[in-house]
Amino acid sequence: MLKRGIALTPVKFGISFTLTHLNQAGALVHVYQDGSIHINHGGTEMGQGLFQKVAQVAADRFGVAPEMVRITATDTAKVPNTSATAASSGSDLNGMAVKAACDTIRDRMAALLAEEHQADLAEVRFAAGHVHVGAEAIPFAEAVQRAYLGRVSLSATGVYKTPDIEGDRIAGRGRPFFYFAQGVACSEVVIDTLTGENRILRTDILHDCGASLNPALDIGQIEGGFVQGAGWLTTEELVWDGAGRLRTHAPSTYKIPACSDRPDVFNVALWDAPNPADTIYRSKAVGEPPLMLGVAVFSALAEAVAACGPDYPDLQAPATAEAVLAAIGRARG
Repeated sequence: MLKRGIALTPVKFGISFTLTHLNQAGALVHVYQDGSIHINHGGTEMGQGLFQKVAQVAADRFGVAPEMVRITATDTAKVPNTSATAASSGSDLNGMAVKAACDTIRDRMAALLAEEHQADLAEVRFAAGHVHVGAEAIPFAEAVQRAYLGRVSLSATGVYKTPDIEGDRIAGRGRPFFYFAQGVACSEVVIDTLTGENRILRTDILHDCGASLNPALDIGQIEGGFVQGAGWLTTEELVWDGAGRLRTHAPSTYKIPACSDRPDVFNVALWDAPNPADTIYRSKAVGEPPLMLGVAVFSALAEAVAACGPDYPDLQAPATAEAVLAAIGRARG
């Protein structure tokens, strides 16, 4: 016999390192005579799209295409004392540090060009691959060459520290987080009451990424985070033997979610509204918060099991097939 369950679960996730001094980042930016831009910053790219987002920030500050920006792997010989790329704050911290460095160079170039054209500094704009000075549009590479010939420094460092955060964990007061990321997931599951086997039939997610820096990357992060969270709560069981040895130590025994474990119907939408906090382009972090949306799957399984009998099933996490079958037995008394 099959039983279905459905659950709607929200998440409110604080963004910042709770160890206050880690909320800082540095960046080093070089602009070359051909108009290319080289960046090194304190964040580690591990497939989450951090370098792409930071490249977009730099490209926007200079008004050029992202293809003109090259980022090399984090190197403490270039940017020292880096904080960990964690707490979902990689884009927040490093994006702001790169913005600061780019703006320093941009302001130097703008000052020179404004002086050359006897224009007001406010009339200098960087957009569409050009530097606009009054009515004249100078290709960015040409503007860089003029700055070089004018002996303007085309290299700068940038530093950022998250403002207005200070928390006392022991006393339980203060402001440990700069802002919160919110989201909600609704999941429908089905269980086989004879074996405990189960599947996620459908999941719908609405997640708040602020003014997203890159919606495609953010949706990918949400999808991956959700599936990881669902696996954490349903298949990833740790088993020790009588001698205290971990037996689930390899892919053959430790069951991370696979492609076939994702929901058959999977819809993700972004809540598109600027972050009230002054983050990089008013975006919001999207690394870890979606992981917690996997709670919807566990809650839906609990509902399906509860429908099997009158007693409290006490479903345990991870809700493996064995755990679901045991809970069904408890529900039936």
